[in-house]
Formats: sequence, structure tokens, C-alpha cells
Amino acid sequence: MITQHDIVIVGAGLAGLRAAVECVDQADVAVVSKVFPTRSHSGAAQGGITASLGNEEEDHWEWHLFDTVKGSDYLGDQDAVEIMVRDAPRVIYELEHMGVPFSRTPEGKIAQRNFGGHTRDYGKKPVKRACYAADRTGRVVLDTLYDQCLRHQVKFYSENYVLSLVFDGKRCAGVVTYDLATGELHLLQAKAVLLATGGCGRIYKTTSNGFASTGDGIHLAYQSGIPLEDMEFIQFHPTGLYPLGILVSEAARGEGGFLRNRLGERFMERYAPMVKDLAARDVVSRAILTEIREGKGISGRGYVHLDLTHLGEEKIQERLWEIASFVRIYLGIDPVYDPIPVQPTCHYVMGGIPTDVDGRVLMDEKGTIAQGLFAAGECACVSVHGANRLGCNSLLDLLVFGRRSGLAMKQAISKVEHGTLTKDSLRATEEKIKKFFNVRGKEKIGEIRQRIQLLMMEKGSVFRNEEGLKKGIEEIRSLMEHYKNIGAVDKRKAFNFELMEAMELGHQLSLSEVILFSALHRRESRGAHYREDFPVRADRYFLKHTLVFQTPKGPDIRYKPVKITRFQPEARVY
Repeated sequence: MITQHDIVIVGAGLAGLRAAVECVDQADVAVVSKVFPTRSHSGAAQGGITASLGNEEEDHWEWHLFDTVKGSDYLGDQDAVEIMVRDAPRVIYELEHMGVPFSRTPEGKIAQRNFGGHTRDYGKKPVKRACYAADRTGRVVLDTLYDQCLRHQVKFYSENYVLSLVFDGKRCAGVVTYDLATGELHLLQAKAVLLATGGCGRIYKTTSNGFASTGDGIHLAYQSGIPLEDMEFIQFHPTGLYPLGILVSEAARGEGGFLRNRLGERFMERYAPMVKDLAARDVVSRAILTEIREGKGISGRGYVHLDLTHLGEEKIQERLWEIASFVRIYLGIDPVYDPIPVQPTCHYVMGGIPTDVDGRVLMDEKGTIAQGLFAAGECACVSVHGANRLGCNSLLDLLVFGRRSGLAMKQAISKVEHGTLTKDSLRATEEKIKKFFNVRGKEKIGEIRQRIQLLMMEKGSVFRNEEGLKKGIEEIRSLMEHYKNIGAVDKRKAFNFELMEAMELGHQLSLSEVILFSALHRRESRGAHYREDFPVRADRYFLKHTLVFQTPKGPDIRYKPVKITRFQPEARVY
């Protein structure tokens, strides 16, 4: 069945919903989501949204710009970063007017808190810049935007899994989806398609990401001839609950919590003497793992303590209620009285589908635009995060560039008519599914996925080296051969989760190869990419963005320059 819409948005997180709200006044907009919209991973964001409001301390967008560029280890494109930070106050006030219940100061202003890497006077001391709603900011913003979409009659295809992008010549003209409830395939034709499908954190065993974060949109673009940018930069958040990986927001340290090793030392004073526990995430993650490597983990094991006990019950209950409840539920520990065991957990991918500042997907290092195809949010790479994202800049990225993508699509479709699509794309997808059902192999999806996740933790996480990366690539390619022999047990048409997991596994395998391949070729350490065999930053050779293209012979790597406007690279010291 072919259904026409002006705009199809894949993904119902903050980027996708914000884009939908922006363009629904002049377009027939459909949002496709593999989960019910309010289950999107944006709802798990706890800490807040950065904006230089200056409600609690003096602040300026120029300071926010400097912190973001420095945090990116000078790999962020400074023109895009400036657009984001200058637009930040408008974003916050817009959300306030939509009904987001931000926490307040005693004077009634939107409250702000400290967060890692955010400073005043160009790095001299921490500043309160994160606007928050207790420790569930993502949850309330997601619910608010979903409500706005319902009010404006956006069409939702919930629990629909996108299996392929459809092209009419060189223009992206729609998507093929699998409807989980009915088992039917649908071709949704569109004048513009936005990918807002989030990240790929489930590639790793220890991760804060939800089960839906398998990199679908990123890989669908890659399969369609779009390069992937800066995929070697995978952020590990310093504080995931040990051993589960569930996120303990940086808000806990922003409110005054600090890290201790088994000797009771506040060890961040040695690694970041100026800002201590509020250093950038890559710095804190490496510090924690260094302490563990040196035998200073708690009881000699792979974690340290996050201590909130000095904050008091009232403050924890008021500002960190959700975090405290997670700790009590999953670990049986009360953070009011006992420290929390934490370890770095895979959190965010800085790279993704290359786009311009209006969400238009770029096909090569020259900036050629892919007609009809847009991307925003974690699946996209603008690049505002460079080699390392600052806390609370993620929601800001989603909202700023989700909106800009909506504006750009609204303008683009005014000049486009629907083409004549055949059902060839549907037939090709049907054949792919039949082939999967007819394979009589003995390989199990869960076993291959587990091997990928363990492999990526060992070879492609916080610390990397050439030997490990080469071995990792070799093992991933071996698993790709095993993947061809997955045997389907569930032959049902509807609610076939095995089919979905098989498709996801294909995405995860290919993206794992891209991550390791990109990391192997970047022979330096920058931001979240740390090479033990090349432990220093090498601006002379690698102050540039990685682009990986899919070819019949395997991944091919090219580069493009970083856009520097205000701040030249300097030593990154906290």
C-alpha cells in the first residue's frame, strides 16, 4: 500500500517532534516511530538544557560558545556551534510558553545548575547554565512536544519499523515500514524525509541507551550511499550505575556530588584541578578508568563511588528524585546515606549522518546535498559536538536543529510535487523478509548481538590501540558472515520481534565496523577517542572530520576540514 504525505519524519524523540511542530502548519506531516512516541529515548534525559540565560549568575553566549568548542576538542564546526548557542535562550522561553514545567528560583525565574565543562570568563570557573525540570527534563519536554503534535493533528505511525529509504532517481521520496501490529508493509511517499532516529548505543554491552537505540537511521543512510561522519567519537558518560549502565545524570555532580576511589580520595582534583568533578565527560571517564586500572576501584573492582550523602535528604528529594529512585530500585542503596557505585557507560555518538545547519543531508566532502533527505538529532552530525559533547548540549542540539530542519523542509516541499512511485521498493523488501524466513541456519540473533557488544567494549570503548582495533574489525567481519546464517524461528506476520531484531542486528554489525575503522585511521587522541599508542592530539594531521563511505570492497575513508571562526585550537585543560 502506498500512502502519500508531504513530510515523513522517522523518529519521535525531541528532534523529530520539534520538526513536526514547526512544519505542520503548512504541510501534511507524518511521524513514524518504532516505539510509542513517549517511549522515545529523549525522555531519559535527566540533567537539563544549556542556555546562557544568566538567571543565577552572569553568563553570555560567547562563553557558552567557547566551552562547547573547547569541550569538542576543537573538532566542532564553530559556525554551527554559534548558531546553536545564540538560539539557546529562545529555545528555553519557547518551551516555557508551550508549558514545560521548569524548576524555579525563589524569584520565579527558570532555575539553572552547574554542569560539566560549563564555565564563565572563558574557562576560569564553573557557571550555572543548565535549565532543568528536577532530574527529568527530557521526560517533560518530550511529553510537551507530543501534546503539541496531537493538538496540531500530526499523523503518527507508532510501532512501525522503517526497513528502507525509497528514492525516485536521486531524490529521497519515502520510506518502507513494517507495521508491528498487523505485519503489513507500507510505502509512505513524501516530498521530504527527516531521519531523527537517535544513536546506536546498544552496540555496547554497558550503555545508558534504551533498547531501541540500534542506529537504524544512521545505517539506512549509509546503505543508501551517504557517508558517515566522525563515527570514532563515542561518548562514555562517567557515571552509569554499576553494573547495569543506567545513567546517573551529571546533575548529581552539578548539585555538589563528587567521586571517590577506594582510598576515599576525591581523585578528580588530580585530573582537573580547576573544575574537579565538573570536567568534560571524556576527561572524567578516563580518570575513573585510570583509577580502576591502578587498583583504586572500590574493593579492587571496576567501579568508584559517587558520593551525594553530604547534600542532605531534602536537596536530593527535590532536585535528584528520579536518580535517587533508580538507585533504590535497581541497587537497593539509599543515596541519602550511602555512596553510589558508578562506572563509565556508553552514552552518546558525536558522529552520524553529515548535514548542514538546516538539516540537509550532505553526500560527500564537497557538501553536495542529498535531495529530499534531512537528518537531525543524535543520528545527525552538524557538527556541534566535535570529539566530545558537553552535558545538556544534546537536548539543545535536538531542539535547535529539529526546528531548523522543520523550517527547511517546509520551504523545500513548496517547490516539489509527488513523483510516480511503483511498488518495486515494497516488493524488494518483501523478498528480503522472505529470504530471512527461508534461511535454515543455526546462528542465533542474541548470541551474535552479545558477541558484538562484548567486542566493542573490549576493542572500541574508552581506551583504544591499533592492535585491538584491527582485531576488532576482523572479528566484526567474521560475525557478518555468521549473520548470513541466522535461522528464523518465528514465522508469524504480526508482532514478529525476531524480524525486527534481525534487521537491527544488521545495522549494529555494519556500524560497529565503521566505528572501529574510523578509530583505526585517526592516529591521535582527541576528545572521546583515546589512542594509547597515540596519546596526544595531532592538529597538524587530524584537525579534520572523518567521512566513511560504503563501497563494494568495504569502508572507504575521506576527510573534510573543520570550520574555525573564533577560537584557534589550544591545550585543553580543566
